[in-house]
Amino acid sequence: MNAVLGARHQSLLAQTAIMSKRSILAIARQPSVVVPSLLFPLFFVALGTSAFSQAIDIPGFPQVDSFLDFALAGAIVQGVLFGSIVSATALATDIENGFFDRLLAAPASRTSILVGRLAGGMAYGGFQTILFVAVLLPFGLSVKSGPIGVVLLVVGGVLVALAIGGLMSAVAIRTGSSEAVQGSFPMLFILLFFSSTFFPRETMSGLYRQIANVNPISYLAEGFRSLTIDDLSITAAAQVVLIPSALATGTLALSLLALRARLAAA
Repeated sequence: MNAVLGARHQSLLAQTAIMSKRSILAIARQPSVVVPSLLFPLFFVALGTSAFSQAIDIPGFPQVDSFLDFALAGAIVQGVLFGSIVSATALATDIENGFFDRLLAAPASRTSILVGRLAGGMAYGGFQTILFVAVLLPFGLSVKSGPIGVVLLVVGGVLVALAIGGLMSAVAIRTGSSEAVQGSFPMLFILLFFSSTFFPRETMSGLYRQIANVNPISYLAEGFRSLTIDDLSITAAAQVVLIPSALATGTLALSLLALRARLAAA
């Protein structure tokens, strides 16, 4: 019995690895699709740092050396949100051209098919985080939490990509349409701007602050920001790791439910 379970476990890992490789290569071979999610966050950082450099003196603004340090968290969250759509769109394309149905008909684990497709977005999320830090360091960025903080930032980027990718994959599986996946992204974009991703909640007021207070993206961005502008802390590490992990658990469950419903309807 143990030998059988071990063989099945190895088979599941092998299937997931193969699907992951395909997903990662698919992203690497489409620079025209992924480059905007690298350039636009950096553009927002440059624009924000230039336009709001004096905002750090506003009462309630966190103690930072420069607005650039504050803006890194926004670049990571924004970039990963953009990039996570790529994997879900590719999944919807697989459904549209019939390749996904052939995978389901093959003797492969349904979980490996789903996780393998999401692996591309996860790898890209980690790459984006590393790139943003590397590009901004020569311009004066300082990560106060040190090398461990940078590692946590990368882990957080991977987990956020998994969480958003899982949500968008549920949409892809449910609708089978790449246009539906892309059309649902503005909802995430709105949530991004109604959060503390680009400005601290302490400087907000009225309805805007009330929405930001209940928006999970606010707490996610603040975790990334704490690792950048403050010394390493358990609270910041927990925000960066546990919040996206909890979100990923829920979105993966939605994806698996959507997959089960699709199989039942087939």
